[in-house]
Amino acid sequence: MAENNKKLIKDPPASFHSKVWRHFGFYETVDGKALDKNYAICKNCFAKIKYNCNTTNLQMHLVRYHGELLSGDNEGKPSQPTITTAFKAKLPFGSPRAQSITKSIAEFICKDLRPYSVVENDGFCRMLTTLEPRYEIPSRRHFTDKVIPALYADTRAKVEGALRSAKRVALTCDGWTSRATESFVTITAHFIDDNWDAQSYVLQTRAMNDSHTGAHMAEVLKTAVDEWKLTEKEPAVVTDNAANMSVAVEIAGYPHVRCFAHVLNLAVQRALKLPNVARLLGRIRRICTFFHRSTSAAEALKRNQKMLGLPHHKLITDVVVRWNSAYEMISQFLEQQPAVTAALLSPEVRKNTTDISTLTDGDIKNAEEVVKALHPMLVATKSMCEEKSPTVSIIAPLHAQLLSDTLSTIEDAPLVKDIKCAIHGDLSKRYMSAEEKNFLYVASALDPRFNTLRALYS
Repeated sequence: MAENNKKLIKDPPASFHSKVWRHFGFYETVDGKALDKNYAICKNCFAKIKYNCNTTNLQMHLVRYHGELLSGDNEGKPSQPTITTAFKAKLPFGSPRAQSITKSIAEFICKDLRPYSVVENDGFCRMLTTLEPRYEIPSRRHFTDKVIPALYADTRAKVEGALRSAKRVALTCDGWTSRATESFVTITAHFIDDNWDAQSYVLQTRAMNDSHTGAHMAEVLKTAVDEWKLTEKEPAVVTDNAANMSVAVEIAGYPHVRCFAHVLNLAVQRALKLPNVARLLGRIRRICTFFHRSTSAAEALKRNQKMLGLPHHKLITDVVVRWNSAYEMISQFLEQQPAVTAALLSPEVRKNTTDISTLTDGDIKNAEEVVKALHPMLVATKSMCEEKSPTVSIIAPLHAQLLSDTLSTIEDAPLVKDIKCAIHGDLSKRYMSAEEKNFLYVASALDPRFNTLRALYS
């Protein structure tokens, strides 16, 4: 039977030169006038192998089922390297594949703010070896001296090209101090592109070794504008409410807008410094800090959260420079207050501390009133944090609305009245100059969302 099948297999055409065809052929078509080249037939096991005008499938069949036949074909000649051997060979340093991986590592370092030393870490090296065994990671110095500078130059060219297409540009300028007490100034550009999408690019972060006077800040600002060729874009500058920043923009001669989010922060900070509010915040902060530092208290809190069916949230400790962190601390505490009280009264916690007590009913009521009074400010702050929509047009309407919301009413509790009075008094001092008002009103009038602007300010 096998002999009869072998007789039916016809040799491939003479133009088929691969040695694979020593072991394969074709059946004839039904009419016997041509070869059926849809399938190649193995002369050894008569298996039908799909033929796609190449010998890959045929070669794999021989390797898998008839490996002993290949040794005779390769006698006296170098054999094709196996997959294992091929993957032991290193990628050439200048190959497209190696360059692509190197660039990807550089982008990882930049985007995720990783140190250059990450390319020497054992875990990182093992991961790359698993993903691409042929790739050899360049040295740390190579990334420092060549790859990252090249990536910076390429990115800068793209940013410059995007800025050239902008009609107008807004700049934000902010001075800050690192954990190592080093001063820096960061300048960011914002503009609307041809597709009417808001774009933002951090242009530079430079060390500020001189004193942060208005004159020095103005020099930094003008240098950045000249360096990025933005003079013709007539940039407007947004800064915080620090006096030196106002002086700097005035000296530089650019339109100036004070950051409304910073205005909100200053107004609420005034309310948070009220004696009754500050005392309440201090008591809540002390309890939250205790649960952060005590492992037994934290475990008791988790146990009581599960028992009372409360979300397994950790207590939040506020940050002085962010008013909304105080709001979040109080809100989270009120949410977890039953579990906190139960945890503080548990024997294992009480035996380790005697100076942490639960809040009174009056304190809880005051905390609820603080959250209620500050909620409009939270909504406004979140509105100002939108990165993909222009925000200068909403300053005037929000400012007017908050001035209205912070007026005291007869129904307000004494603590709420004090909070509203403090916030209203601070907000009413902001954006008082005719130039600022005109700038903000024009921006709002151009925003179709505020077509009732006249009603707000009539």
